[in-house]
Amino acid sequence: MKFNSLLPPAPVAFKLVFAGVFLATSSLPALAQNATEPEDGEQTQQQIEDGARLQIFLDRANFSPGKIDGRPGEFTTQALALYRESQGSESAPAADSAAVDADTMPDVSDLDLASVDPVFIDYTVLEADVENVGEVPSEVADQAKLKALSYTSALEAIAEKFHADQGFIEELNDGKTDAIKVGDTLRVPNVEPFELAAIMKANEASANSEEEVDDTEKANDSEAEASVDADTDEKSTTSVLVNTSTNMLTVRENDKLVAAYPVTIGSGQTESPVGDWKITGIAKMPDFRYDESMLKEGVRSDDFHMLPPGPNNPVGVLWIQLNKTGIGLHGTKDPDSIGRSASAGCVRLANWDVVRLLERIEQGVPVKIE
Repeated sequence: MKFNSLLPPAPVAFKLVFAGVFLATSSLPALAQNATEPEDGEQTQQQIEDGARLQIFLDRANFSPGKIDGRPGEFTTQALALYRESQGSESAPAADSAAVDADTMPDVSDLDLASVDPVFIDYTVLEADVENVGEVPSEVADQAKLKALSYTSALEAIAEKFHADQGFIEELNDGKTDAIKVGDTLRVPNVEPFELAAIMKANEASANSEEEVDDTEKANDSEAEASVDADTDEKSTTSVLVNTSTNMLTVRENDKLVAAYPVTIGSGQTESPVGDWKITGIAKMPDFRYDESMLKEGVRSDDFHMLPPGPNNPVGVLWIQLNKTGIGLHGTKDPDSIGRSASAGCVRLANWDVVRLLERIEQGVPVKIE
């Protein structure tokens, strides 16, 4: 599947469906039944369940805490503060600003966390969950020979589907994640699942509805500054702000804060470009032109590899082009890296978050990086 990042496909409304999910008829224990008592300094099962409940609450509200792991940290705290701002809260519990590590639960007395019930659900693994699993070699040259950069394990696929840390899925399902197969029942966070198949299907539909496009301009490396069509250059009621100090991306509609997602920004060597930009194109399931010179120094070379699409593509499942050469908002193959590493100048989100961002933006929407 090949795309010119400057020519967006037709708008697609994603409906993420709870296929194969059912709620248990009795209350679920917080973690695996055979979990041992916590040692000094470790969290109890109840603390982890409470932490997961808060993270799920925020995730459902589109104020993403990042990967769900039951241990509220910096991104959970920031998402909570932004959620409260969106609700017009003039004051928040005093303990809120102090909760910046995984051992501190913020004061949530003002939230309706009872709406997250149950915290965990039982999920029956489907064929669709394992059909996009395969071996991915470590060498880029070998990756370029593949037809797709798939998930490397069913555990990775399930964890991403339910916005969770892989280790947390293992923790919830002690002894059941070594060889996941169709028909297995796993305990997972009670979130709206990220459906890779829906994105692939929408991508195929939009590709079939358009003329074939040239593939010389790829997700990370367009030849020239992109331009916005005249009919989309009007003032948008939606705006995106990327705060490089907090590693958070926020979305406003008519100046009202409606969503927030944690991000990874550029390094000191390849900084994310501060300034005012606009969205000029969208590509689902994009190829990626891997050019080490471009990634490290921002200079295009003739020594590159074209990597196929897939959830383990360096830009994940979605590329949102800005009117700045080689710069965009995009997904990632490694949700663990969000906010904890550096990109090659772009703004990187977890795949499940960048797809939800797509539901709120379109070509012409302004993006400010500050």
